[in-house]
Amino acid sequence: MSNDPLLQPYQLKHLTLRNRIMTTSHEPAYTEDGMPKDRYRLYHLERAKGGVAMVMTAGSASVSRDSPPAFGNVLAWKDEVVPWMKRLADDCHAAGSAVMIQLTHLGRRTRWDKGDWLPVVAAGPSREPAHRAFPKIIEDWDITRIIKDYADAAERMQAAGLDGVEFECYGHLMDQFISPLTNGMPPGPYDGSSLENRLRFTMQVLQAVRDRVGPGLLVGLRFVGDEMEPGGIPAEDGLEMARRFAASGLVDFLNVIRGRIHNDAALTGVIPIQGMPSAPHIDYAGQIRAASGLPTFHAARIPDVATARHAVASGLLDMVGMTRAHLADPHIVRKIIAGQEDTIRPCVGATYCLDRIYQGGMALCIHNASTGREETLPHDITHAPVAKKVVIVGAGPAGLEAARVAALRGHRVVVYEAAPQAGGQILLTARSPRRREMVGIVDWRMAQCTALGVIFHFNTFAEKSDIIGENADAVIIATGGLPPVDVLTHGNDLVVTAWDILSGDVKPGSKVLLYDDAGDHAALQAAQLLAESGASVEVMTPDRTFAPDVMGMNLVPYVRAMQARDVTFTVTWRLLAVERAGNHLRAVIGTDYSDQRREAEFDQIVVNHGTQPLADIYFDLKPLSANLGAVDHEALIAGLPQPAGSGPAGFALYRIGDAVAARNTHAAIHDALRLVRTL
Repeated sequence: MSNDPLLQPYQLKHLTLRNRIMTTSHEPAYTEDGMPKDRYRLYHLERAKGGVAMVMTAGSASVSRDSPPAFGNVLAWKDEVVPWMKRLADDCHAAGSAVMIQLTHLGRRTRWDKGDWLPVVAAGPSREPAHRAFPKIIEDWDITRIIKDYADAAERMQAAGLDGVEFECYGHLMDQFISPLTNGMPPGPYDGSSLENRLRFTMQVLQAVRDRVGPGLLVGLRFVGDEMEPGGIPAEDGLEMARRFAASGLVDFLNVIRGRIHNDAALTGVIPIQGMPSAPHIDYAGQIRAASGLPTFHAARIPDVATARHAVASGLLDMVGMTRAHLADPHIVRKIIAGQEDTIRPCVGATYCLDRIYQGGMALCIHNASTGREETLPHDITHAPVAKKVVIVGAGPAGLEAARVAALRGHRVVVYEAAPQAGGQILLTARSPRRREMVGIVDWRMAQCTALGVIFHFNTFAEKSDIIGENADAVIIATGGLPPVDVLTHGNDLVVTAWDILSGDVKPGSKVLLYDDAGDHAALQAAQLLAESGASVEVMTPDRTFAPDVMGMNLVPYVRAMQARDVTFTVTWRLLAVERAGNHLRAVIGTDYSDQRREAEFDQIVVNHGTQPLADIYFDLKPLSANLGAVDHEALIAGLPQPAGSGPAGFALYRIGDAVAARNTHAAIHDALRLVRTL
C-alpha cells in the first residue's frame, strides 16, 4: 500500500473513498434540455476511470422552477432527471468513484428572462451585477415551497443512487440570507439582525432534507466562511457557522470557499486564474476543519500534485479538489499510482473553461480538446494499423499536438520549425509575466514528443524540396499566421502591430493609440506592456465592448493592471487611416453607427487585427498531393480516416490551426487532434 498521503483511503461516515482527490462541483454546461445525458455522463465517467475518489456533479443543479439555469444547469426539480443521474452514478460507481451532486436555488444569481420567465427571488432587493436581475424580496410562501423543493430534489438524487448531496451556500439563495451584504429581509425571523436569523433558512433546508432522506444520504454544504469584503461575512463568523453546522448534526461534511462571486473581479478571488497565487485559501480551510471537526473539502486553484499532497499531508484538508486540473488531465490519479507524475498534462490556469461557461458556452480546456468530447475524441490514442511517415511544418501548439498524436499512433514523425525553439504564438503570450504559465502547453508537448522519438529540425525554414525529399505519407502544415498591417485606407506603413510591441521589436511610444478589432489577448497584453512602460494609452475598438474574446475572468487582471495607469478605453470607434502630422501621427477615426469623423494625434499607433495564414508552402505542395489539400469534413467530424483523394499518388496534405484561419490555441489543438487521431 502506498505511503502517498493522496492515495490513502478516507472514511466519510459510511462511505469509503479510495483516495483523497475529488473533482468539486462545477457546471460544464453539457446538459441537454436540462438533463445530464451522454456527453455529461461521459465527461464525469472519464474522471472516475482516471482514479478520482469522488465526482461532484453539477454546479449547481436547480431545485426550483424559479431558479432557471444561468448556464446549462441540471434541472433537479424534474422527475425525469432521476434515470439520467442513475446511469451516471451507476457508471461512475462501477469505475470505483463515489458520486454526489450540488443542489441550489440560485436566488438572484440568474435572470428573470430565462426558463419560465418567473420573477427572481432573493433575501433582499439588491441586484447581482453579474446577472443584472432586480429580485423580488422572498415571501413566507416562497420560503415554504423552496424548502420543500430542496427536499424533493434530494429525494430524487437518493432515488438515483447517488452517495450524497451538497448545497451551494455562496452567492446563491442560502448565502443571500447569510451575508449581511445581501440580507435585506424585513424585520422578522429571517432578517439580518443576528447570525441565528441569517442562518435560519439554511438550517431549515438541512432539517427538511434530513427528515426526507434519513441518515443514508450524505449531506454537506459548500459555504463561504469569509467574504473578504467590508460589511460581509467576516472570517470569525465563518468559523462560528462551521461550529453551528457541526453541532446541528445535520451536516456530514463542509466544503469551504472564501470571497464573493457577484461580479467578475470578485469571482477571480474565489477561483484564481493564471498569474494569481495558487491555493490561496487552504490555510483558512484548515481553520474551518479545526473549528468544526467535520470532514473538510476545498478547491481553489490547486493545480498540481505537490500542492494537493501538501494540503492533505499537513492536515488542512480531508479531500482536495483538483477540478480545473482534471479538465486538463482526467487521469491524474492513475498517473500518480503508476509513478508517472511527470506525464500529467498541466493546468496552465488559462481558465478558458470557466470563461466559456460564463459567456454562455460549454467548458473546454485550452489545451485538452478531448475534455467534454469524450464520446467523439477519446483521451487515449490508439495505435494505427499501419505505421507511416508524417512530416509536420511548424512547431506551435497545432504542430506539436499533431506530432504528439501521430507519434502515439505509432507513426515516424519529423517536424520542421523555422524558429530556434518550439512554441509559436505561445512564446509571445508567455512573455507577459502574468501569462508565463502558458508555456506549459509547449513544454508538456515537447516532453511527450521527445519521449516518443519525434525528430525536430529547428532553425530550418522548410522549402518544397525539403518536404518532397522526406518521402512522407502525410504532410501537415501548421505554420500559423502573421499579423496583417494593411487594414487602413491609407497609412498602413505608419503603424506597428501588437506583436511588434510584445516581441520587443518596437519600443513603446509615449502617447499611444492601440486599435483593436480582433478582440483577443494580444491587444490587452500589448496595452498593459505599453502602460507599464509609462505610456499614455488609448485602447480603441469598433465593437460595443472591448476585448470580447478575452472574456470575463481573464479580463480582470488586465483591467486591474491598467486602471492604475494612464489608460482609457474607447468603444464603437473605428480607426480609418493614419497620416503624418509633423513629428506625430494623425489618426482619422470614424464609426459604424453614423457618418461622424474625428481626428487625434499620437506618437505611436498600434494595430491588432488578428493574423493571416502563413501558408505559402501549403499552396506550393497542394498540386502535388494525393488529396489536393482537401479535407472531408463529414469524415473529420465523424472520427473517420480521411479518404485517399483524387490527386497524384504520394503524400496526403493537410493544414491546421492559424495556417488555415486566425482562431485560438484551443482551436489549433482541436484541429490537430481530430485530424491526426485517425491518420
